[in-house]
Amino acid sequence: MKVTVIIPSFDPDEKLCPVVDGLIAVGFDDIVLVNDGSAERCRQPFLDAASRPQVTVLTHQVNRGKGRALKTAFGWCMENRPEIDGVVTVDGDGQHSPKDVLACAQAMIRQPEKIWLGVRDFSLEQVPFRSRMGNTITRGFLKLACGVGVTDTQTGLRAIPAQYLPLMCQIEGERYEYEMQMLLSLRKLGIGLGEIVIDTVYIDENQTSHFDPLKDSWKIYKIIFRHIFRSWRSFAAFTASSVVCFLLDNGLFTLLNAVVLTRTPDGPRELAATAGARVVSSVVNFLLNRRLVFRSQSAAGRSAGRYFLLAAAQCGLSALLVYLINTLLGTSNVMETAVKIPVDMLLFLISYSIQKKWVFKDK
Repeated sequence: MKVTVIIPSFDPDEKLCPVVDGLIAVGFDDIVLVNDGSAERCRQPFLDAASRPQVTVLTHQVNRGKGRALKTAFGWCMENRPEIDGVVTVDGDGQHSPKDVLACAQAMIRQPEKIWLGVRDFSLEQVPFRSRMGNTITRGFLKLACGVGVTDTQTGLRAIPAQYLPLMCQIEGERYEYEMQMLLSLRKLGIGLGEIVIDTVYIDENQTSHFDPLKDSWKIYKIIFRHIFRSWRSFAAFTASSVVCFLLDNGLFTLLNAVVLTRTPDGPRELAATAGARVVSSVVNFLLNRRLVFRSQSAAGRSAGRYFLLAAAQCGLSALLVYLINTLLGTSNVMETAVKIPVDMLLFLISYSIQKKWVFKDK
């Protein structure tokens, strides 16, 4: 097992070295400890830990936050440990038992396509009320608003395969909000999550934690609200693009049908006007969605093939559903439009999701 353990630490106490010794005892022989600008009075735990041959200490001259400390360690591992299978991030306050750290590392080795979280059981009596309530609210809100289902939203025990370290360095966030930003980013990046249930340990009701309930909670929820806003902004832009192209389609149809193709016989005229207008409007819609709505960086040819395949499928499915519903209900031809409107609205929502997750999804 080639796994580096990363421990970000700010103003640690006497619990830091027992954490390091416990990890060494279960077989970890490469531990990166990040001193995130700790005060002079807190230097001794770092000096004691550095005396172990398995430990490397990286130092920030000033406090830069947990997120930046993790990124510093990730970057160091990419440069100095190119052969490792991955890393496991661990808190230095003794809340993560060595056996649970080992279990997360082993799960990552077995399934390296996922990032593995060590999750706590918040229903237990020893969990402080503020921790239980905070996780319950954040977990429910994250699931409802962002579609991300995680048992423990703030766990610091995370096993990350080496192949994902460059992506982890690009995720926004410098302090505690970085861990939430990571969870929100993984879904977009197409990276799976796995969970390992771990011992739920709170020492002195977590009084030594540097987490500020107000300031840091606001930073975390700001990340969630921004994610929701971006999602709604994307959907609003998608709707506006569709409305513009709907008007363009009908305007071109009217122009071609009434002005350009006036000498064409009935039947072929309407068909040619419909086809011409639809080709132009669909190309414009594709370009708007690719560049302005989803801001995709994927190859244009790849996206275009998927877009027009989806458009053809959507058109055929709309006709099929309208026919089936009208047949089932026995409605007249006059009522077909009343059936078609809700069908197309449903397909519109489905189309948005498919375009976001498949058509314009970046590699």
